[in-house]
Amino acid sequence: MRFDVLVEVSPREGVADPQGQTIERSLPALGFGGVAGVRVGKAIRFEVTSESEDAARAEVEDMCARFLTNPVIEDSSVSLTARP
Repeated sequence: MRFDVLVEVSPREGVADPQGQTIERSLPALGFGGVAGVRVGKAIRFEVTSESEDAARAEVEDMCARFLTNPVIEDSSVSLTARP
């Protein structure tokens, strides 16, 4: 089976996010008030072939832990969509 994968990576709570802070400070000057808690992360998209969704998820989560993220300072979430 083939799956489209989306890994969303963001800084862990309590870890400094200077990009998010800059955006949050700048938005009111552009007329966008009431915005709070801005966090900047990254999205990683790719395809993976595996025998099942559970096996694909386990493989992608292992990729995240070993290479795609820094588990000390980043959190990740994995979304899988089966391809026809």
